[in-house]
Amino acid sequence: MSLKPSLEMMAGLRITCALVNPLVIGVAGGTGSGKSTVAAKIVEGLPAGSVVILDHDSYYRDRSDLNPAMAEQLNYDHPDSLETDLLVQQLRRLKQGQAIDMPQYDFKTHSRLATRRRVESAPVIVVEGILLYVEPDLRALLDIKLFVDTDADIRILRRIRRDLEQRGRTFQSIREQYYKTVRPMHLQFVEPSKRWADIIIPEGGENRVALDLVIGRMRHYLSDSLRAPVGGEDSESRVAHC
Repeated sequence: MSLKPSLEMMAGLRITCALVNPLVIGVAGGTGSGKSTVAAKIVEGLPAGSVVILDHDSYYRDRSDLNPAMAEQLNYDHPDSLETDLLVQQLRRLKQGQAIDMPQYDFKTHSRLATRRRVESAPVIVVEGILLYVEPDLRALLDIKLFVDTDADIRILRRIRRDLEQRGRTFQSIREQYYKTVRPMHLQFVEPSKRWADIIIPEGGENRVALDLVIGRMRHYLSDSLRAPVGGEDSESRVAHC
């Protein structure tokens, strides 16, 4: 009888060791497409402690040097509004088994908070964001690229609700931003980036079949990584920082 670990044996246990070669999953799609829901479903479907999430939105550039009126006029839907180089740097560290201090962003003031969030490496790393597949250096770090494809009318309704309830915006400002930057940048950057996706998930978190397939693939990866020897070495050679 095999004594090697399996996902069944790990049920109810928390994984605290980071694999040397984590699996990095990208979750992209238009605003309000359901990316966050898909990322949350992935976390729910995997053993506790086996997955961490990075949010591309946390890497918006700090605009505390501008007065509120000037900050409101910036295009936050263009790739240049994000410090993707920092995300790439920190993602590489996580892939090497190192912890990072991820920035935190305040959307109401368009500035970064003084405090950062400590993120430890994990066997599965989920990176979520609208513009993930636009930057080649970031795209190259993603092992599986998901694109959440949701109808535009549903997406805009979700965005309106989010910005009203969570980001202190007015309906007028949301409408102006949508026509000025959100829709044009979606057509210029987000929609074309869909060509880089490995899997397209219609309707996001409501697509149970697609999510089951994706989560099943990740569970197999975890199981295989804990069982399979690498280069003739035992499975312990795949684990770091235990």
